[in-house]
Amino acid sequence: MNLSLGVKVLVVIICALVSVIIGMVAGLLNHDPGTPKRKSVIFGGGVFGGSLTLAVVVLSALGVL
Repeated sequence: MNLSLGVKVLVVIICALVSVIIGMVAGLLNHDPGTPKRKSVIFGGGVFGGSLTLAVVVLSALGVL
């Protein structure tokens, strides 16, 4: 695919926003009442990084990026 730079940046921004939502949901699901929120935030951040990496790698393999 021959996409312009602006479209590629938009695709990466959309991937980042979807990854933020996935990380937030994972952090919420990981949190236990009465425990510090620190572990849930770190877990959500790890899920964010993993999902963003996976999305960018898949889009690169498909030739979008």
